[in-house]
Amino acid sequence: MIGRLTGTLIEVDANLLLVDVGGVGYEVEASATVLQALPANGEQLVLHTHFVVREDAQLLYGFNAKSERELFRSFIKISGVGPKLALSLISSLDRRALSTAVRNNDVSMLTKVPGVGKKTAERLMVELKSKVDELGDGEAVAFSVVDGVSNPGNLLGEAEDALVALGYKPVDASRAVAAVTADADAEGADLTAQEIVRLALRGFARSGS
Repeated sequence: MIGRLTGTLIEVDANLLLVDVGGVGYEVEASATVLQALPANGEQLVLHTHFVVREDAQLLYGFNAKSERELFRSFIKISGVGPKLALSLISSLDRRALSTAVRNNDVSMLTKVPGVGKKTAERLMVELKSKVDELGDGEAVAFSVVDGVSNPGNLLGEAEDALVALGYKPVDASRAVAAVTADADAEGADLTAQEIVRLALRGFARSGS
């Protein structure tokens, strides 16, 4: 089991990170909170990871805190919830929103997550009720990074790709990124791809998309 990686960020492709650890490059599928706080390429980061072995692949999923990883592990134990859907749940709902939804039996909140239908949401609600006290408000971001400025590259394309990787439709991702950047331009703000993703996710949450 690979439970933690400390290495150098080499490349970001949507939500897939390439992390160099002692000369070995690990591909890690990252949650939205990881994407929001990435250092610049060439800088160091720490990820708490979950290792999945399948007949056709070996996959690593990366998280910013142990509590987020434990929530991911709770999700994948639920019938019908695989790693991709679990990552989408974590990326779409923060721990506080999820805790509130479970306490209020708000199934509709879960169905707003890409890939979650009513039946899956109902199963999730039943399973999570026994874990509601564990949800809390989450831990602080557990990255170890060196201050630096990210290479902007194709910011809009990177942000759209990240949203699509998290389960949103390309057209919705494009509209969300356009809305975020329009607001930023009006305010004279310069955003990184990770900041665009974070603000787009907030917009989806407000609109119930």
